[in-house]
This record gives sequence, structure tokens and C-alpha cells, in this order.
Amino acid sequence: MKRALVTGITGQDGSYLAEFLLAKGYEVFGLVRRSSTESFERIQHIRDRVTLLQGDLLDENSLISALADSRPAEVYNLAAQSFVPASWNQPVLTGEFTALGATRLLEAIRIVDKSIRFYQASSSEMFGRVRETPQNEKTPFYPRSPYGVAKAYGHFITINYRESYDMFAVSGILFNHESPRRGLEFVSRKVTHAAARIKHGLQKELRLGNLDARRDWGFAGDYVEAMWKMLNQAEPIDYVISTGKSHQVRDLVRIAFGRVGIDPEKHVTIDPSLVRPAEVDLLMGDSSLARSRLGWEPRVDFEALVNMMVDADLAAIGAAR
Repeated sequence: MKRALVTGITGQDGSYLAEFLLAKGYEVFGLVRRSSTESFERIQHIRDRVTLLQGDLLDENSLISALADSRPAEVYNLAAQSFVPASWNQPVLTGEFTALGATRLLEAIRIVDKSIRFYQASSSEMFGRVRETPQNEKTPFYPRSPYGVAKAYGHFITINYRESYDMFAVSGILFNHESPRRGLEFVSRKVTHAAARIKHGLQKELRLGNLDARRDWGFAGDYVEAMWKMLNQAEPIDYVISTGKSHQVRDLVRIAFGRVGIDPEKHVTIDPSLVRPAEVDLLMGDSSLARSRLGWEPRVDFEALVNMMVDADLAAIGAAR
């Protein structure tokens, strides 16, 4: 039975990846920070099937201990300060977790067992002010937020450890991927949750920033399979994971509100304070390398994804009333 250690296991991607690995017959370990309040909602249904270990990306010794205790064949680094707007308010903390955290984990692996295969969660936000469209593995980075900058550091330090220490270390450059488990602070879930609340009469207004921003949105459940495929190849290669289609935020709003039969014009308000200090206008990925070499394909399209999220929010809000 293979063993895998997942940082960020309580998050959206971590929960889907843990499910996927369990279905593959893995023994799954999850790294969690010590906290006075536990937040295991996303993994509650598999809580008795995973082993949680205390550790912190700010503390290298705790990472060494977690690796020594779990002895994994694979490590997936999904933990980060991952909310882009918050990275402007907490740029140093974002760098500590998202950039230096990856370095600490790579160094811990180098110390404990260099044969461990390492996956780094890179991000399309590294492309920022894009130099070409669509973006592929060779597109230059131009990050436009402290988060994007930190992710670029994590991406390059992963390459550096791979080339310096002959480690199997790869980065998945994942474009936006969503699900009903997405945090409420992210625009996709903010929109679907608001549509459901307005339908239930619990909310009247939805405030948004830039409706013209375009993103390449996919389903998180599809994307975790690509992570696993990357670590189970003969050689370590970085891949872009995306749908290859972009949509405006206003398309997200239109589909979500259409799902509940409500006119968004009557409820959506533009709030300039929600516009990023440095906007990323367009992201659209070219995942042809992953499709050809990994045999990976996204299964859930954009409209089905938005409808899935709206339906889940409608059900959850209805059940709680």
C-alpha cells in the first residue's frame, strides 16, 4: 500500500485529492496546523480513513517529524495562503507560507528521504499580465499580486531542487478550479452562494468588482487526478492544467442566477473597492502537453460546474433553514 502525505488536506483540493488517493488504495496522511478550533468539514466523510499529523509550513522541524512518521512515497504540497486579495493585506505572511513554506518542505524531504516524489501546487496567477494567449509551460511569468509572486518562487525552487539534488519534484500550473467545497471568499463560490441566498430570500444584493475579468475555470475534482498522474510518470515534468476556455465573471453571474431563475441586473452591484490593485485581465491555459503525455482531460464543463455549485448551495441553505 502506497503512502501519501497531503498538506492542505482540509482545503478544497486536499479533500478531493484525499478521496482520489483513498480510491486508489493509498494510505493517506494529512498535515494540519495546530489550532484552537478544528475545521475538518471538507474531510468529515473520510475523517476515519486518513491519519492527520500536526505540522506547520513555517516550522521545518515539524515537517521533518511528519515525514519521518508517515514515510510517504509521495508528498503533495497544497497548503498556502491562497486567497489573492488577502495577499496584498498580508504580503509577508503570504511569502512565508506560499514561497518559503514550499522551500522548507523540499528541504525536509531532502533531509529525510530524497526518493520521495514531490508535487508543488503552482498557479496560473504566476502568468499575471500575460505575454501570450493561451498560456503554456513556456509562457514567461509576470505575476500581479504578492500571491502570484510567492507562487512563482515556489515553482522555481521546486525546479531548483529537482535539478540540484536529483529529486522527483514537479509543479502543476493549475488554472482556476472550483467546486461546492470552494471557500466563500472566492468569486465563484461568492456568486453561487449569493444566488442561492437570494433565491431563498436571505439576501438582496451581491457586490462584485471587475465583471470583465476572464478566467479558465475547471472542476477541482478533475484537477486532482492530474496531480496524481504527474507524480506517477517516468520523469518529472511540469504541466499546465486547464480547460482551454475562458469566461468572464459576468458569464459566471449569468449562469448562476439563471439557474435559480433570477435577473442578476436587479441584484448585482459593482463595488470599486473590490477591484484588485493590479488586475489580471485574462487567463486561459493550453493543457495540450498534459492531454498528450498524461492522458488527462477535464470532464466537467463551465456551465455544469456553475450549476453544480448553485445546486449544492441551494440544498445546503435549504437544509439549514
